[in-house]
Amino acid sequence: MSRQAGTAYDVARCPRAAAVIVAGGSGTRFGNPGGKQLVALAGRPMLAWTIEAFDRAARIGHIVVVCPAERREEYVAAAVEPYAFTTPITFAACGAERQDSTRSGVAAVPAGFDCVAIHDGARPLIRPATIDAAVERLIATPGIDGVVCGQPSIDTLKLADTAGHIEATPDRSRYWCVQTPQVFWRDTVMDAYDAAAAEGFLGTDDASLVERTGGRVLLLDTPRDNMKVTVPEDLALAEAILASRCA
Repeated sequence: MSRQAGTAYDVARCPRAAAVIVAGGSGTRFGNPGGKQLVALAGRPMLAWTIEAFDRAARIGHIVVVCPAERREEYVAAAVEPYAFTTPITFAACGAERQDSTRSGVAAVPAGFDCVAIHDGARPLIRPATIDAAVERLIATPGIDGVVCGQPSIDTLKLADTAGHIEATPDRSRYWCVQTPQVFWRDTVMDAYDAAAAEGFLGTDDASLVERTGGRVLLLDTPRDNMKVTVPEDLALAEAILASRCA
């Protein structure tokens, strides 16, 4: 399926990727009526930390922020204008489901970018070096369609029924906990979105859409501190991690 299969690459000469930062969630589990993207984290909106990481990544040449259309000006005023970002930033409207939002973001990427790095706006601790490593792995590895950041599982896993009774303890050695960014060839992931829409399929991440259409996706072992802020108590941990990086 890969458009790049069987080709050797000079990473330094390849075009950089565009980032798609998905910031359209309602924040239901976080408990904030306005969502969590603009919640203060270490003195600035959480989304601003996420944008900064991609702004500092050498392989990213454009950033698309996906958010509710009616809140675009609010997001710009709070998370973009106060900061000296140098990478061009544009916006796309979010959709009913997450994959509708990511599809909207990828479709809004300007021409000239062959690959896209899709990331959750609520993962503000992503490191620029991790972003660059994921993009470079995609470019440099013949025959793959995507790269997903994550880590091998270190916890014991249990398979349970709907009542919570344990049915099995699978071998964790082949299981990974996946995160974002997830980096894909742009045309490949757009084809996967089209196929999912045509068949009414909803995936839990973008990689699952590429996988089901025959794509080959590679896992990349990346730092575990790339946490997702999901509930209010996650903010204290995220602030502690940011503080440790500045110490």
